[in-house]
Amino acid sequence: MTGWPSVGVVLPTHDRPGPLRTALAAVLAQDYPGQISAVVVYDRAEPDPRLADGDRVRVAANARTPGLAGARNTGIGLLDTDLVAFCDDDDEWLPRKLRVQVEALQARPGAEFATCGIMVEFDGAGHPRLAGRDEITHADLVRSRMVMVHSSTYLVDAGALAGGIGLVDETIPDSQNEDWDLALRAARRHPLVNVDQPLVRVVWGASSHYAQQWQAKADSLRWMLAHHPELVGSPPGAARIYAQLAFAYACLGRRGQACRWAWRALRSNWHERRVPFALAVAVGIVPGEVVLRRLHAHGHGI
Repeated sequence: MTGWPSVGVVLPTHDRPGPLRTALAAVLAQDYPGQISAVVVYDRAEPDPRLADGDRVRVAANARTPGLAGARNTGIGLLDTDLVAFCDDDDEWLPRKLRVQVEALQARPGAEFATCGIMVEFDGAGHPRLAGRDEITHADLVRSRMVMVHSSTYLVDAGALAGGIGLVDETIPDSQNEDWDLALRAARRHPLVNVDQPLVRVVWGASSHYAQQWQAKADSLRWMLAHHPELVGSPPGAARIYAQLAFAYACLGRRGQACRWAWRALRSNWHERRVPFALAVAVGIVPGEVVLRRLHAHGHGI
């Protein structure tokens, strides 16, 4: 890439018109000298043509598999830009986000994929989540999901996305963990370039379409284990996933499954800190929603 490459931004949405307008406005207000265009993709919802603005903003319906993955891929297919970026409809880019990411990509020959830090906001409080490094390897993403490697930070070379990394996988249950899967596939080819600054505002709370979908969370985690066997080979990485499965099954009221996954987590890594939360929910000491609220209040998830 030379000069300022063109950037196409995919904004998938369902039924959050207020946050969507905020997200779109932040994308269009970027302090970026190159061309920016956006595609708003409505998934299982009627598109709002009022958002369209010539070639700058297009509006479309998800023409692929229903769900977030299909919506992202629909948007990618409508773009003809050098780079592709994602922004969820309830997140907000800070003004410098694109410029500094493009500069970071151009400073690394061969780099295909950039991320950045995030600012998690919950109940009015902000918590920066940073990786503490300027590149993220495949081994890093196997060991930890790394919450700051968030879909709304992704900036990807369009050619690599189409011809090497591959599109977003539409077979993942309920499109959950689709961004982690994409980052793992990208990092197998080249380390991800990371701008370790909180350049995306991510709001956690009840507005998330996935906040309480415990069965989908469990199914998607098991999909990840099946499709990325290297996760099982990393004791701390496997333990984290097993503990998350234990928590999901505990929230579903399946105590036996929760305890079995918790035991597997401890066998992989007896330091795994999510196990006590899962067991507390499984035996009825505390509801899962209470645990999540307390973790979110400190900028952490399960």
